[in-house]
Amino acid sequence: MTMPFHAPHTVFKAARRGLVRGIALVEYALAMPLLLLLLAVALDYDNSLRIATEVSAAARAGAAFASASAANSTNTTGIRAAALNSAPDVGGMTVSSVRSCQCPGGAAVSCSGSCTGNMLIYVQVNAQASPAAIFNYSGLGFSGSTSTQVSMRVQ
Repeated sequence: MTMPFHAPHTVFKAARRGLVRGIALVEYALAMPLLLLLLAVALDYDNSLRIATEVSAAARAGAAFASASAANSTNTTGIRAAALNSAPDVGGMTVSSVRSCQCPGGAAVSCSGSCTGNMLIYVQVNAQASPAAIFNYSGLGFSGSTSTQVSMRVQ
């Protein structure tokens, strides 16, 4: 029985091919955690932007409800419901509203007071939410919480 003859360069190529495959596997194992971390950060950022957009829209919806009439401007339950209904998939959102009044010259006055001319009534709606993050970014000074403040004059 005779052994097949392999030229030295053929054996070296086969051994080198196995070495290259091993190096590629090590590179993959080292790069994969970094790629997964980048993916998680991108997903967190996307979720934060989506929540910020919805919180902003919710505050505008609450202010629009409040500005429709003087009666609506005091209806805090209705303002809150309008805001929460405009962003139903945002969990844990808080909504608050404040009513203020001014005389035509710009002087602040109690809403139960009187002015010379028509009293201007304003409503300020604040909405806030904190989306759940994949990672904790406390070392960066980023809380993840987003809030929006919208003011409108009552018609």
